[in-house]
Amino acid sequence: MSSRPAAGGGRHVDVAPERLAGWLAGFAAQHGAVTVAASSEAVVCTAADGAVAECEVPFPPLLPDDSAYAGLLAHVLTVRRIGVVLVRLGGYAVGVFDGTTLSSSKVGSRQVHGRSAAGGWSQQRFARRREGQVREALGDSADVAARILLATTGLEAIVLGGDKRSVQAVMEDPRLAGLAPLVQPRVIDVPDPRLKVLQDSPRLWRAVRIRVIDPE
Repeated sequence: MSSRPAAGGGRHVDVAPERLAGWLAGFAAQHGAVTVAASSEAVVCTAADGAVAECEVPFPPLLPDDSAYAGLLAHVLTVRRIGVVLVRLGGYAVGVFDGTTLSSSKVGSRQVHGRSAAGGWSQQRFARRREGQVREALGDSADVAARILLATTGLEAIVLGGDKRSVQAVMEDPRLAGLAPLVQPRVIDVPDPRLKVLQDSPRLWRAVRIRVIDPE
Protein backbone atom coordinates (compact mmCIF):
# COMPACT_ATOMS: atom_id res chain seq x y z
CA MET A 1 0.00 0.00 0.00
CA SER A 2 1.36 3.41 -1.00
CA SER A 3 0.31 6.94 -0.04
CA ARG A 4 0.91 10.33 -1.70
CA PRO A 5 -0.61 13.82 -1.66
CA ALA A 6 -3.72 14.22 -3.84
CA ALA A 7 -4.55 17.14 -6.07
CA GLY A 8 -7.28 19.22 -4.48
CA GLY A 9 -6.36 18.13 -0.97
CA GLY A 10 -6.14 14.93 0.99
CA ARG A 11 -3.92 12.04 0.02
CA HIS A 12 -4.06 9.08 -2.34
CA VAL A 13 -3.71 5.55 -1.03
CA ASP A 14 -3.37 2.55 -3.36
CA VAL A 15 -4.82 -0.62 -1.84
CA ALA A 16 -4.60 -4.15 -3.23
CA PRO A 17 -8.04 -5.62 -4.04
CA GLU A 18 -7.54 -8.45 -1.56
CA ARG A 19 -6.91 -5.91 1.23
CA LEU A 20 -9.72 -3.48 0.41
CA ALA A 21 -12.32 -4.97 2.77
CA GLY A 22 -9.88 -4.80 5.66
CA TRP A 23 -8.80 -1.25 4.78
CA LEU A 24 -12.40 -0.01 4.69
CA ALA A 25 -13.19 -1.76 7.97
CA GLY A 26 -10.19 -0.06 9.53
CA PHE A 27 -11.32 3.31 8.15
CA ALA A 28 -14.72 2.86 9.79
CA ALA A 29 -13.16 1.69 13.06
CA GLN A 30 -10.96 4.79 13.18
CA HIS A 31 -13.46 7.41 12.04
CA GLY A 32 -16.90 6.05 12.93
CA ALA A 33 -19.85 4.58 11.03
CA VAL A 34 -19.83 5.37 7.33
CA THR A 35 -22.48 6.26 4.79
CA VAL A 36 -21.89 5.11 1.23
CA ALA A 37 -22.72 6.92 -2.01
CA ALA A 38 -21.95 5.02 -5.20
CA SER A 39 -21.82 5.78 -8.90
CA SER A 40 -20.46 3.84 -11.86
CA GLU A 41 -16.98 5.33 -11.35
CA ALA A 42 -16.60 6.00 -7.61
CA VAL A 43 -17.72 4.84 -4.18
CA VAL A 44 -17.57 7.59 -1.57
CA CYS A 45 -17.52 6.61 2.11
CA THR A 46 -18.20 9.44 4.56
CA ALA A 47 -17.49 8.68 8.22
CA ALA A 48 -19.20 10.01 11.34
CA ASP A 49 -16.28 12.34 12.16
CA GLY A 50 -16.26 13.86 8.65
CA ALA A 51 -13.43 11.82 7.17
CA VAL A 52 -13.99 10.81 3.54
CA ALA A 53 -12.62 7.90 1.49
CA GLU A 54 -13.29 8.34 -2.23
CA CYS A 55 -12.68 4.96 -3.89
CA GLU A 56 -11.96 5.15 -7.60
CA VAL A 57 -13.62 2.20 -9.35
CA PRO A 58 -11.01 0.23 -11.32
CA PHE A 59 -12.21 -0.95 -14.71
CA PRO A 60 -15.56 0.86 -14.58
CA PRO A 61 -18.47 0.81 -14.73
CA LEU A 62 -19.50 -0.43 -11.32
CA LEU A 63 -23.11 -1.57 -11.17
CA PRO A 64 -24.03 -0.52 -7.60
CA ASP A 65 -26.05 -3.01 -5.59
CA ASP A 66 -27.25 -3.47 -2.02
CA SER A 67 -24.19 -5.37 -0.78
CA ALA A 68 -21.43 -3.87 1.33
CA TYR A 69 -19.95 -0.77 -0.28
CA ALA A 70 -22.43 -1.04 -3.16
CA GLY A 71 -20.73 -4.09 -4.67
CA LEU A 72 -17.26 -2.56 -4.88
CA LEU A 73 -15.60 -5.45 -3.01
CA ALA A 74 -16.83 -8.05 -5.50
CA HIS A 75 -16.10 -5.77 -8.46
CA VAL A 76 -12.41 -5.31 -7.62
CA LEU A 77 -11.88 -9.06 -7.21
CA THR A 78 -13.42 -9.96 -10.57
CA VAL A 79 -11.05 -11.85 -12.88
CA ARG A 80 -10.66 -9.95 -16.14
CA ARG A 81 -8.73 -10.29 -19.39
CA ILE A 82 -6.53 -7.19 -19.55
CA GLY A 83 -4.12 -6.00 -22.21
CA VAL A 84 -1.03 -4.15 -20.99
CA VAL A 85 1.22 -1.92 -23.10
CA LEU A 86 4.39 -0.57 -21.46
CA VAL A 87 6.62 1.74 -23.49
CA ARG A 88 9.68 3.84 -22.87
CA LEU A 89 11.94 5.07 -25.66
CA GLY A 90 14.07 2.13 -26.62
CA GLY A 91 11.95 -0.54 -24.96
CA TYR A 92 8.48 -2.06 -24.86
CA ALA A 93 6.57 -4.84 -23.15
CA VAL A 94 3.14 -5.94 -24.33
CA GLY A 95 1.09 -8.63 -22.67
CA VAL A 96 -2.33 -10.07 -21.97
CA PHE A 97 -3.32 -11.08 -18.45
CA ASP A 98 -6.09 -13.40 -17.36
CA GLY A 99 -6.48 -12.15 -13.84
CA THR A 100 -2.88 -11.94 -12.63
CA THR A 101 -1.61 -14.66 -14.99
CA LEU A 102 0.39 -13.47 -18.01
CA SER A 103 -0.99 -15.56 -20.86
CA SER A 104 0.87 -14.01 -23.81
CA SER A 105 3.60 -11.41 -24.11
CA LYS A 106 6.40 -9.89 -26.17
CA VAL A 107 9.24 -7.75 -24.84
CA GLY A 108 11.84 -5.97 -26.94
CA SER A 109 14.19 -3.02 -27.24
CA ARG A 110 15.80 -0.79 -29.84
CA GLN A 111 18.60 1.71 -29.24
CA VAL A 112 17.63 5.38 -29.01
CA HIS A 113 20.46 7.81 -28.34
CA GLY A 114 20.10 10.58 -25.78
CA ARG A 115 19.96 14.22 -26.77
CA SER A 116 23.20 15.87 -27.87
CA ALA A 117 24.45 19.09 -26.30
CA ALA A 118 26.71 19.84 -29.28
CA GLY A 119 25.84 22.68 -31.66
CA GLY A 120 25.93 23.34 -35.40
CA TRP A 121 25.60 20.80 -38.19
CA SER A 122 26.71 17.98 -35.92
CA GLN A 123 23.78 18.59 -33.60
CA GLN A 124 21.32 18.75 -36.49
CA ARG A 125 22.58 15.47 -37.96
CA PHE A 126 22.39 13.87 -34.53
CA ALA A 127 18.84 15.19 -34.02
CA ARG A 128 17.71 13.75 -37.38
CA ARG A 129 19.32 10.43 -36.54
CA ARG A 130 17.65 10.37 -33.12
CA GLU A 131 14.25 11.23 -34.64
CA GLY A 132 14.63 8.26 -36.94
CA GLN A 133 15.53 6.00 -34.02
CA VAL A 134 12.51 7.21 -32.06
CA ARG A 135 10.21 6.64 -35.04
CA GLU A 136 11.52 3.11 -35.57
CA ALA A 137 11.31 2.26 -31.85
CA LEU A 138 7.71 3.43 -31.56
CA GLY A 139 6.89 1.64 -34.81
CA ASP A 140 8.25 -1.62 -33.42
CA SER A 141 6.18 -1.14 -30.27
CA ALA A 142 3.02 -0.48 -32.28
CA ASP A 143 3.64 -3.55 -34.45
CA VAL A 144 3.87 -5.79 -31.39
CA ALA A 145 0.87 -4.18 -29.69
CA ALA A 146 -1.23 -4.69 -32.80
CA ARG A 147 -0.07 -8.29 -33.25
CA ILE A 148 -0.83 -9.30 -29.65
CA LEU A 149 -3.88 -7.23 -28.78
CA LEU A 150 -5.77 -7.62 -32.05
CA ALA A 151 -5.31 -11.38 -31.90
CA THR A 152 -6.81 -11.57 -28.39
CA THR A 153 -10.52 -12.14 -27.97
CA GLY A 154 -12.46 -11.01 -24.93
CA LEU A 155 -10.24 -8.10 -23.90
CA GLU A 156 -12.05 -6.10 -21.23
CA ALA A 157 -9.60 -3.25 -20.78
CA ILE A 158 -6.16 -2.00 -21.82
CA VAL A 159 -3.68 -0.55 -19.34
CA LEU A 160 -0.89 1.76 -20.49
CA GLY A 161 2.37 2.35 -18.66
CA GLY A 162 5.82 3.90 -18.92
CA ASP A 163 6.50 7.19 -20.65
CA LYS A 164 3.09 8.78 -21.21
CA ARG A 165 3.98 10.49 -24.48
CA SER A 166 5.56 7.41 -25.98
CA VAL A 167 2.86 4.93 -25.02
CA GLN A 168 0.10 7.25 -26.23
CA ALA A 169 1.95 7.68 -29.53
CA VAL A 170 1.97 3.89 -29.91
CA MET A 171 -1.78 3.68 -29.24
CA GLU A 172 -2.43 6.32 -31.92
CA ASP A 173 -1.41 3.78 -34.56
CA PRO A 174 -4.43 3.42 -36.90
CA ARG A 175 -4.47 -0.36 -36.43
CA LEU A 176 -5.24 0.14 -32.73
CA ALA A 177 -7.96 2.75 -33.18
CA GLY A 178 -10.73 0.24 -32.51
CA LEU A 179 -9.29 -0.51 -29.08
CA ALA A 180 -9.44 3.10 -27.88
CA PRO A 181 -12.65 2.61 -25.82
CA LEU A 182 -10.85 -0.05 -23.74
CA VAL A 183 -7.91 2.16 -22.76
CA GLN A 184 -7.91 3.11 -19.07
CA PRO A 185 -7.22 6.77 -18.23
CA ARG A 186 -4.48 6.22 -15.67
CA VAL A 187 -0.97 5.54 -17.06
CA ILE A 188 0.99 3.45 -14.57
CA ASP A 189 4.54 4.44 -13.67
CA VAL A 190 7.06 1.69 -14.44
CA PRO A 191 10.83 1.57 -15.10
CA ASP A 192 12.28 0.43 -18.43
CA PRO A 193 9.95 -2.31 -19.70
CA ARG A 194 11.31 -5.79 -19.07
CA LEU A 195 9.56 -9.12 -18.69
CA LYS A 196 9.86 -8.89 -14.90
CA VAL A 197 8.33 -5.40 -14.94
CA LEU A 198 5.44 -6.65 -17.07
CA GLN A 199 4.88 -9.67 -14.82
CA ASP A 200 4.79 -7.41 -11.76
CA SER A 201 2.46 -4.80 -13.30
CA PRO A 202 -0.84 -6.24 -11.93
CA ARG A 203 0.26 -5.00 -8.52
CA LEU A 204 -0.10 -1.46 -9.93
CA TRP A 205 -3.12 -1.63 -12.22
CA ARG A 206 -5.27 -3.82 -9.95
CA ALA A 207 -4.78 -1.51 -6.97
CA VAL A 208 -7.78 0.53 -5.85
CA ARG A 209 -6.91 4.22 -5.65
CA ILE A 210 -8.54 5.93 -2.67
CA ARG A 211 -8.51 9.66 -1.99
CA VAL A 212 -8.57 10.12 1.77
CA ILE A 213 -9.69 13.44 3.23
CA ASP A 214 -9.13 13.69 6.95
CA PRO A 215 -11.64 15.49 9.18
CA GLU A 216 -10.93 19.16 9.94
